[in-house]
Amino acid sequence: MKNVLIINGHQKYPVVAEGNLTQAYIDTATQFFKENGFTVKHSVVESAYDIQEELEKFAWADYILFQYPVYWMGVPWLTKKYIDEIFSMGKDTVTYVSDGRTRSDATKRYGSGGLMQGKKYMLSLTYNCPTTEFSNKEGFFSGLSLDEANVATHKTFQFCGAEPLETFSVHDIFKGDLDLKKEKARFTAHLAQNFQ
Repeated sequence: MKNVLIINGHQKYPVVAEGNLTQAYIDTATQFFKENGFTVKHSVVESAYDIQEELEKFAWADYILFQYPVYWMGVPWLTKKYIDEIFSMGKDTVTYVSDGRTRSDATKRYGSGGLMQGKKYMLSLTYNCPTTEFSNKEGFFSGLSLDEANVATHKTFQFCGAEPLETFSVHDIFKGDLDLKKEKARFTAHLAQNFQ
């Protein structure tokens, strides 16, 4: 159980979002995993990926690290397309069988039909907004925590039976004073705490 799939969920916009920060985190994670005995595969949403190959990676992976920038309070639209295609086409084989409910057993709840039990995932997010906007009733997110603000992505994985690891995030990326060396060290420590 040492197989990790790293998904690059970046979508490029010239000048605004070139993808360098996302790639820096992916490179850091790749180095960490290789140094700690993990086998690593990569996926890139902004590529001509093959759906069947992606499903094989999901089936192979014990862990999924999902690295992406938050655009307009959610995943980039190409990343949403990737999620829709891969998770939908994995029905009955990799991602889910049904929504979990059945007429023969009323105790089965919505969201219990996933096939990814035993797999774990981590969201690693880059944000322009500061951390002070989360878990703050006066903040932009009206008291929502970081994970609550990203509930759609979490629930997608959880619908399929995967378990969350602690979310990582870096903030104020456009402020101009981001200490990338320090942030990458914090990221490595976070990976070490969650991937054992």
